[in-house]
Amino acid sequence: MSGFLPDHPHAEVRVSPNFGPRRDGMRPNMIVLHYTGMETGDGAEAWLCNPASEVSSHYLVHEDGRIVQMVRESDRAWHAGKSSWRGLTDVNSASVGIEIVNPGHTLGYRRFPKRQMQAVARLCQGIIARHAIVPERVLAHSDVALGRKIDPGELFPWRSLHGSGIGHWVAPSPRRGHDTLRPGDAGDAVEELQSMLALYGYGVEITGQFDPQTAVTIQAFQRHFRTSCVDGVADRSTISTLRRLLAALPDGLDD
Repeated sequence: MSGFLPDHPHAEVRVSPNFGPRRDGMRPNMIVLHYTGMETGDGAEAWLCNPASEVSSHYLVHEDGRIVQMVRESDRAWHAGKSSWRGLTDVNSASVGIEIVNPGHTLGYRRFPKRQMQAVARLCQGIIARHAIVPERVLAHSDVALGRKIDPGELFPWRSLHGSGIGHWVAPSPRRGHDTLRPGDAGDAVEELQSMLALYGYGVEITGQFDPQTAVTIQAFQRHFRTSCVDGVADRSTISTLRRLLAALPDGLDD
């Protein structure tokens, strides 16, 4: 990639060899946010540029706010892995991937610094403008890789990003009352819950059985939209928040 000019005006460039062309003429229509899950940002940056890793992202954002671009937005980075959203299984060809430095759940998960999140917001604003990405397609890795990934996790500040015009979000419904759907339940209410999750975009099968994949999907939803309790149980707060998110989607999204 000789002559690589960054898409983001303030990004440093460190070219990763781990990329390819977007398939079937696809262009970016979503952003997928990750955390690095490694001890240091420098180590993560090196790994994303190591051909042996076979992983990459378009951008990495360090805790001090430095932005490094590794793959051009016009190319396909290898960040999402096995994943799906709204029936699309080649998420890499349809997305821009951003790795955000954080040690993650196994190495000392912590809050994301303000300077880092300000840089993430500016970066996302540029990507959204360049590719006309709609709010509901700014997603977590955990949203698209159900049961396989949990990043960027429940400490990620989706609310503040939304305040910067990025992403789809509603204030979570209060946690009160005891009506719940949980593993082992079955029937119309479970089928309706699965249908709502699938309509929003999650890759959940509609079986009418509250099976393990449904619990995993609820956990992913909670990590993004109802972070006060991530337990895989569809309580009143979780279901109400999901209904309100669906109601806030633009008309015709699922055409």
